[in-house]
Amino acid sequence: MFINDQKVNLSLALSHGLSEDEYQKILSILGRTPTHSELGVFSVMWSEHCSYKNSIAVLKTLPREGDSLLTKAGEENAGLVDFGNSLAIAFKIESHNHPSAVEPYQGAATGVGGIHRDIFTMGARPIATLNSLRFGNIDDSRVQYLVDGVVRGIGDYGNSFGVPTVGGEVYFDKCYLGNPLVNAMSVGILEHDHLIRAIAEGENNPVLIVGSATGRDGIHGATFASEELSEASEKKRPSVQVGDPFAEKLLLEATLEAQKTGFLVGVQDMGAAGITSSTSEMCARGIEKNGQGGLDINLDLVPTREKGMSAYEILLSESQERMLIVAKKDYETEIINIYKKWGLHAVVIGHVTNDNLLRIHHKNEVVVEIPATELVLGGGAPVYIREAIEQQSTDTFPTLKPDNDINFKEALISLLSNPNICSRHPIYEQYDSMVRTNTATDIGCSDSAIVRIKNTNSAVAMTTDCNSRYVYLNPKIGGMIAVAECARNLACSGAKPLAITNCLNFGNPYNPGVYFQFKESVQGMGEACRKFNTPVTGGNVSFYNESEVAQEKTAIYPTPVIGMIGKIVNLEHQVTPQFKSSGDLILLLGDNTHNNLNGSEFLSEFYGKIGTDAPYFNLDQEKALVDLLLNLSENQLIRSAHDISEGGLLTAVSECAISSPDHANGFHINLEINHEQSNAAIQAELFSEAQGRAIVSIDPIHFEKVFAQANTFNVPIQKLGTVVSKVSSLEINHSELFSIPTHNLKYAFENGLVEKLHQSEHV
Repeated sequence: MFINDQKVNLSLALSHGLSEDEYQKILSILGRTPTHSELGVFSVMWSEHCSYKNSIAVLKTLPREGDSLLTKAGEENAGLVDFGNSLAIAFKIESHNHPSAVEPYQGAATGVGGIHRDIFTMGARPIATLNSLRFGNIDDSRVQYLVDGVVRGIGDYGNSFGVPTVGGEVYFDKCYLGNPLVNAMSVGILEHDHLIRAIAEGENNPVLIVGSATGRDGIHGATFASEELSEASEKKRPSVQVGDPFAEKLLLEATLEAQKTGFLVGVQDMGAAGITSSTSEMCARGIEKNGQGGLDINLDLVPTREKGMSAYEILLSESQERMLIVAKKDYETEIINIYKKWGLHAVVIGHVTNDNLLRIHHKNEVVVEIPATELVLGGGAPVYIREAIEQQSTDTFPTLKPDNDINFKEALISLLSNPNICSRHPIYEQYDSMVRTNTATDIGCSDSAIVRIKNTNSAVAMTTDCNSRYVYLNPKIGGMIAVAECARNLACSGAKPLAITNCLNFGNPYNPGVYFQFKESVQGMGEACRKFNTPVTGGNVSFYNESEVAQEKTAIYPTPVIGMIGKIVNLEHQVTPQFKSSGDLILLLGDNTHNNLNGSEFLSEFYGKIGTDAPYFNLDQEKALVDLLLNLSENQLIRSAHDISEGGLLTAVSECAISSPDHANGFHINLEINHEQSNAAIQAELFSEAQGRAIVSIDPIHFEKVFAQANTFNVPIQKLGTVVSKVSSLEINHSELFSIPTHNLKYAFENGLVEKLHQSEHV
């Protein structure tokens, strides 16, 4: 018997974020009017956040298979890559943007908790986390409040959970003022035969809910994440979940112990849409695999922490630290005892069926009975391809001042203190990066984070990258650059790129200009991934990143964040950016003939413009540079390596000097520049962000070998100068442009963010 506890009609469906066509489709699927609970189930499962209805058709164009992949993209809770020696790396990145905008501490904390659960539900132990953060103008008091809350949320949850935060990125731009981005990435390790699938199969196998009790927090969080932010968003704090890292730590250890019993059939995290999504997705995977399946669930058995919760509330709650388990029949007691030993709820709430239905009971009534595959991608969930129209930019390129009017020493100091370039130590020092003692790099001291694999001499490298300004200026090239910079950062550390995950942050997909940016950037990402042989293992799409500021609706820059992992076969081949010894040669690898200031921090800071296109980029040259860097590190021919990115060549060289272990190394560089080409040639040479370049330092005795290898890989090579002690100087055509103690550069770099965040008492 069905219970319909609230009258359902089109008006109610529209208030749930469904369209009229979608409501009519629901009526057709069911052959009747849905119950209120069923309407809630459809509304969250068909929301953008869960269904990817406006993005899946485009995402399917990405390379989703590769020799190293152990699961298909989207098949499990996270991507899984073979790491050799019967080991696998599980990794994924996801957004928690909207929750963090209205409740930064819990929004960021639960983002970290949720992404870790995606990893350990697969049977993998998380070994590292990274993040990618975007905020508005750093001088804004609310931005400082958001930075404070987000950073404390990430730090408190990660530190308490006991997994090191090893890397990430932080950018500031006015386009993120009302809509910050908080993207969290987790990386874990497991043995091949310890993989737990996210599937419900085996008729009459028991279904258990484990972990924390269910409350009213987070209800309709998935729907909230599928709409634009506005002043009314502040009223939706109940849509933000509340996390408990200590409960999650217990959940992790209990799950990995339960995995060893061999009695687990499937495990699914309860993230967005809670019980609704976990039951639907596990059920659908079982039907897809076996041709039949289904689940029968009794909500009366779900442990709750609040009295009088309705079926609707229990189904849609996004209370944290919960998972759904399908166990082997007659072995559920063993599983329950393990979780009870760790002080956690573990209750049988249903069983697997074979009628292909998701059936939910509450108070002796059937409140949901839906064909399971109709709720998910590949089944009944809608798929849309929106209109895409390129919007002509009104941006112009400024008239550059003559080089003679530029004080280059002051310009360098200003760039080094720029919040998008300077040290982020006031932020990352709040993160425990060394817990578990396997981290091989300090945060901010390597182009990618390196974590050792115990009982081996190898390590996994990881990074997150995206320059959204480039993507805004040229979506396709910007998407390529995001992938290429990840590969370049890994190669500068001595790691071979293996695969990527992505977190695609965009505005409203119903805006043709936004959808054009999305399609083009995904196409660019795909081309770059094919070139580097780094397939896409999965990820997250976050649309509706727009906000109302002073009654004006603004969208963020398109921000397709890439998370990439790689492998260092031998830790002796690891490379860091720091200059090592006075007298070493400083070399520039890569094409240095296409320098202009498009998209650069220099142009933005000194001219108030961002340019008219992305920086120069050539995919073939990028691949050649990555291959060369890996060859040089493998043969131990380079002492340091650092890619040229934000701030350009001079900034990159300075970063290598000021991050040296004794903080005393400097550089002496001479550049040959043809002034006849432009009266701003020095500005372009020093601060262009043209891609496909890296700074390396070598022992002079290896120059001939390095030069020969560069020619073999068809990568241009140029002597820039030498590493010296304590003082850094720059010559143009053998005429000194400036000389400065290196510690002055270091002071600017180390204190830029500290001074900008002085108004915040926590950061």
